[in-house]
Amino acid sequence: MDVHITLRGQGDLAAQVYRQLLDAVLDGRLRSGERLPPTRELARRLEISRNTVAVAYDRLVADGFLVGRAGAGTFVAAQPVRGRAAPKGVVQPRAVWRSIPAPSWTGPAGFRSTTGPAAYDFRVGVPDPRLFPIEAWRRLVARELRVGSAGYGDPSGHSGLREAISRHIGISRSVRAGADDVLITHGAQQALDLIGRVLIEPGTCVAVEEPGYPPARLLFRSLGARVVGVPVDEEGLDVSAIPDSARLVYVTPSHQFPLGTPMSPARRNALLWWAERRHAVVIEDDYDSEFRFGDRPLEPLQSLDRAGRVVYVGSFSKTLLPMLRLGFLVAPASLGPALRTAKQLTDWHGELPTQAALARFIDEGLLSRHIRKATREYAARHAMIAEALAGDDRLEPVPSAAGLHLCARLAPGVTLRPVPGLALESLEQYFGSAPAQPGLVLGYGAITRDAIPEGLRLLDTALSGVPAGPEPAGPHA
Repeated sequence: MDVHITLRGQGDLAAQVYRQLLDAVLDGRLRSGERLPPTRELARRLEISRNTVAVAYDRLVADGFLVGRAGAGTFVAAQPVRGRAAPKGVVQPRAVWRSIPAPSWTGPAGFRSTTGPAAYDFRVGVPDPRLFPIEAWRRLVARELRVGSAGYGDPSGHSGLREAISRHIGISRSVRAGADDVLITHGAQQALDLIGRVLIEPGTCVAVEEPGYPPARLLFRSLGARVVGVPVDEEGLDVSAIPDSARLVYVTPSHQFPLGTPMSPARRNALLWWAERRHAVVIEDDYDSEFRFGDRPLEPLQSLDRAGRVVYVGSFSKTLLPMLRLGFLVAPASLGPALRTAKQLTDWHGELPTQAALARFIDEGLLSRHIRKATREYAARHAMIAEALAGDDRLEPVPSAAGLHLCARLAPGVTLRPVPGLALESLEQYFGSAPAQPGLVLGYGAITRDAIPEGLRLLDTALSGVPAGPEPAGPHA
């Protein structure tokens, strides 16, 4: 085992070797059964006498931390690791971090299980991994690991993937972008972080949808922004309610998260006009737009933008697998250099073999084929849940024709109670400020079609109370 030891000064060198080896054992860096270097070798590396090292070893053997085996060497004794935590310290983060909840890993939007592990899992934003063509993906990744470069790469990402994405979103979403306009990120969240680093100064007003995507709201706050919620209605973001002081507006116009409604053409034009008049930037998160069960989606804001004020953000977390952490952004040319620099300063670049594999996955038509297959399956699940929600007087479903989840408001007087085996998410958690609307957000990526009927039966059990009806009629005059 190659153990690192640093000697300081000319004090008791044997004691220093003893203490540092003991720390390595207690911290778990030297594990039970691992072999230590011979005393002669360690003495040569440390440029001290062999006897000094032997004294330290003998003391550790006497204390029970090491054991000597004749003809084999010195080993860490078999004992449970007593790992030690880092010092508590006195350094504190900026005040904003004390108001942002620490992750508990519950999921991208704050997954809440009613009573522990859920056999009927209506998590939001989780695709079904069984639909993903894993064998084809393994073949592509293996090829890139054999032939790919081991050096550093362009912070913008793999050139072949940027070209493939520009073609894909041009055909599927009418986004106007060349390969040089695309920047590869670790999912949509890093794209939002890069945009914020480039555009947000302390106190910058950022408008977000209410209800909306909590991680985006928290991210902008962490960067020093003053985040203001703007209400969403059946046409999307209420443009007339955006503060005049807002310099960034974050929207999900294709499939509003979490309600699921698309932004109307009138609102899209109004938002673009507002941004041009106020010299603001619109961040368009094209959330869940790939899986559509109805008509062709409306054109994205980016394709309607003629003033260069829209930054388009996309992700493959839902279309492929969240663990791959692949996303992208398309920005006006005026922001390109700063965004590429921010990417380089953040993590230099992403995992190039995975990016190259995705480029081939797109070019070989595998992405389009996968989306078509997955869309058929998700459409069937969507229809089953939508039909059940529509027939329940305790719920008011929000119309939706895309994505991986459905939303429904609770009727007055109706509440939820925990049910074993059922995992639900409440609409209230997507509001940044009161008053929050009571409701449900039901994902159908993590639950199979066969499990949906029983999951809906448990949902029926979880709903309690009765909707408020009309006042009883009085006696006839």
